[in-house]
Amino acid sequence: MNVSPQLLRLMQLASPALPVGTFAYSQGLETGADMGVRDEAAASAWIFGVMEHGLTRLDLPILARMQAAWLDDDLPRIEHWSARLLASRETAELRDEERQTGAALARLLRDLGLEDAAAWIQSPKRTFGALFSLAGARWSIGADALCAAYAFAWAENQVAAAIKLLPMGQTGGQRILSRAAQRIPDLVEEALGLEDDAVGGTAPGQVMASALHETQRTRLFRS
Repeated sequence: MNVSPQLLRLMQLASPALPVGTFAYSQGLETGADMGVRDEAAASAWIFGVMEHGLTRLDLPILARMQAAWLDDDLPRIEHWSARLLASRETAELRDEERQTGAALARLLRDLGLEDAAAWIQSPKRTFGALFSLAGARWSIGADALCAAYAFAWAENQVAAAIKLLPMGQTGGQRILSRAAQRIPDLVEEALGLEDDAVGGTAPGQVMASALHETQRTRLFRS
């Protein structure tokens, strides 16, 4: 059997069983469900809209840059891009999510033997992306595969939230993930081709939903 350790590490990193708490966040989708995202088609449009205008333009290119910086042991460059990612989270809930999941992943990676992660547990510049890219660098995962896994894990978490919030069912969720699997390779290619001055996503609907979620009366999720 010819199965690489890198593939298995990548599966571990992208697994919904990773104990970092992402399941507790909907990133504004919970408010979106109250404002018109009420079926599979609308959920699909929401998820792919954020993926294409947010992740592809912001998270993925920064993830690749941070992974390259980890490989060069360039801490100032890592901190620069992590701070840039954190500053791009426009609401308190989105920033809190980035910090909290980042701290959880830092603790996990430290406990798995990645000593570089320990200093990031309390760092004010910590982000989930910074620690995800650290794992990618230390486990010798290629940038394209790392970005694809990040994007699919994000989509999977959004689908899980949608299934809890909407009358779409597990099969509807799998249809969305099947479309994500077809779309993500092209989005990763686009993300990796961006120059530094082109990095920056915008998903105003998600941002407004996230801001409104802070005062939403009944909530299942933390964002």
